[in-house]
Amino acid sequence: MNEENSAQEKSASLPQAQIKLGRSFSVIWVVPLLTLFLGGWLVYEAVSEKGPTITISFENANGLVAGTTLIKFKDVEVGKVTKIELNEDLSRVVVTAEMHKSVTPYMTENTHFWVVRARVAAGEVSGLGTLFSGAYIGCNPSAEGRRKNQFIGLDKPPALTTGQPGRQFILAAENLGSLDLGSPVYYRGIKVGQVVEYNFDTQGEAILIKVFIYAPHDAKVRRNTRFWNSSGIDFSVDASGVKMKTQSLVSIMLGGVAFDLDPYARPQAQAEENEKFVLFPDQEKSTANSNATKHYYRLYFDQSVRGLLPGAPVEIKGIKIGEVVKIELQFDPRRLDFQVPVLVALESKRLRSLLQSDADLNPPPKLLLSAGQSGSDDLVNRLQPLIEKGYRAQLKPGNLLTGQLYIDLAYYPDAAAVEGGNPSDYPVIPTLSAPLEQVAQRVDTILKKIETIAFDDIGAELQTSMEELSAVLKHVKKTANSVNREMIPAVDTALSQLQKTLSGIDASLGPDSGLSYNATTAAAELTMTLRSLRTVLDNLERDPQALIFGREKAKK
Repeated sequence: MNEENSAQEKSASLPQAQIKLGRSFSVIWVVPLLTLFLGGWLVYEAVSEKGPTITISFENANGLVAGTTLIKFKDVEVGKVTKIELNEDLSRVVVTAEMHKSVTPYMTENTHFWVVRARVAAGEVSGLGTLFSGAYIGCNPSAEGRRKNQFIGLDKPPALTTGQPGRQFILAAENLGSLDLGSPVYYRGIKVGQVVEYNFDTQGEAILIKVFIYAPHDAKVRRNTRFWNSSGIDFSVDASGVKMKTQSLVSIMLGGVAFDLDPYARPQAQAEENEKFVLFPDQEKSTANSNATKHYYRLYFDQSVRGLLPGAPVEIKGIKIGEVVKIELQFDPRRLDFQVPVLVALESKRLRSLLQSDADLNPPPKLLLSAGQSGSDDLVNRLQPLIEKGYRAQLKPGNLLTGQLYIDLAYYPDAAAVEGGNPSDYPVIPTLSAPLEQVAQRVDTILKKIETIAFDDIGAELQTSMEELSAVLKHVKKTANSVNREMIPAVDTALSQLQKTLSGIDASLGPDSGLSYNATTAAAELTMTLRSLRTVLDNLERDPQALIFGREKAKK
């Protein structure tokens, strides 16, 4: 017990230990924590700055290298190829690329990718820099459409890049012709746009060609603007001769489109974006179709129409009012012979003067309507009096070099009256035989008359006359010889006498003759006499008294 007490006393006398808790954070942990924070921040920055990963499918990987090939837009890097591999069926190449974060909003279904290589197309050379730096993938971003990360690469670069000012228009044509992507569009000979796309329409009956017109030239496209194909060389031979038209050397090789307003047409409002227009085959047809309302008529010819082709003009006094549409061959059972029905289209605007009358002038006359519509019967009724007075159609040569014909409408007062009309679904205009055929008939008549002449009798009479004339000429020759023998000696004698007479005259009047010497002496004496008379006259003028008193007296 004592020991226990003593032990307790000792323990009570000893100082008590004080227990203190350690620090919650040690300085030694600052470095690893800071490292961890910086690492996490870098990871966050890398993840947040990283753009989307996309895949692009191409036909082949020619010129593409993983880890090296860049993706560019306007020569600015927007991504990089990280992997290249084949697809499952080995038909295409799949390129994996990491894009920059800045282009994330533009990875949509309307974004396009293509491989940029050295290329010559549509009259332009592009991608020459890739000969030294290697190929790269071009990008045409678009913010329109749904987001996506799988794309199919284009075989050719797109004609336009995003942000280029201008507007697109759609042209409808029967066929594409020589047009292609990038084909130029001209306005009065200046390139102002290009073809950017073409495809079939929904029914597949026409080709829809999308053209892009650069600003500010897009303002030239009006609602009444006409587009036509200016590709290649337009070479034609018609009744007016040989024609050849072309836009430029580029359009000859690569095709092209041109547009303009109709001559003297008032510009309408500007065309809207993607407004549709008709693409005409050539410029002539684009202006001809401005008079779209037409009347159709039948003309029946009994003669050969060789040289008359569809498109040949129909004229009145040299002014074109229409053209030939169709030429056929028809058998006439009434005459048991063939005839040629020709269908012509007359333009309503050009025929307006034929419809005008006093009643039409107030209000102004309306435009003519096409055949089958109201107004066509009115035209037929007004043409009927003209036909009764001799209004006829006639074939005439338009070009002697090519042999092309055209149809001329004119008055022929002596034309025969029209017999029963030909059955036709169109109004009929009577015709006359062509002047060349009339001339041929006259020549044939003359030849028949010539055949009735008795050339054998005329030849016999002519032979007799020639023999008589030969006898007369022989007699004249004999008479001339007789005259020569009798007259020539007498003429020689007369000439000799004349020569002698002239010699005597020369001896009498010559410079060495006596008559000439006497005449010279007389002239000298006359000169001296005149000089003396002048001296006397001078003295009398100075002293008139000398004539009365003499010179001596005058001196005193």
